[in-house]
Amino acid sequence: MARRPEGPPPPPVVQRVRLRFAKRGRLRFLSHRDVARTFERGLRRAAVPMAYSAGFSPHPRISWVGAAPTGAASEAEYVELALAATVEPARLQAALDAALPPGLDVVGAVEAEGAGLAERIDASRWVVRLPGVAEPELRGAVAELLSRDVVEVERATKDGRRRFDVRAAMVL
Repeated sequence: MARRPEGPPPPPVVQRVRLRFAKRGRLRFLSHRDVARTFERGLRRAAVPMAYSAGFSPHPRISWVGAAPTGAASEAEYVELALAATVEPARLQAALDAALPPGLDVVGAVEAEGAGLAERIDASRWVVRLPGVAEPELRGAVAELLSRDVVEVERATKDGRRRFDVRAAMVL
């Protein structure tokens, strides 16, 4: 016999809202999971009418696209929210931004249309600052990097050290 949770199913999704947020200052040291938990608390504080998954452990329907590495600041992180009621994106942005701690700043909100965010993003742009490296030296190093077909780096993983081709992930 199949187990079913008690009670009615959750309300359907009536709107999807795409948010752009920044991770700044000391909050750049938050892990992705910490950011997700902080957003969930902020959504509750801002009384955002979230749509929930069905099942025995319902959770808010939130879609994250990638994650800024712990320690990296970001001006353009994206998340998509599934809502159970229609909300004006600008009002949601203001309410959620007020409910989040300074350093996690909601900088944009639009109604999501078409394909999901994960299917739409295929690259990201990074700005890397290297204090003490002269610009001509840096330009030469970047030109050398981009001229190669393969650039392997070695990383420690839980299964030991592995080599990865980082050049394949770079687009111009």
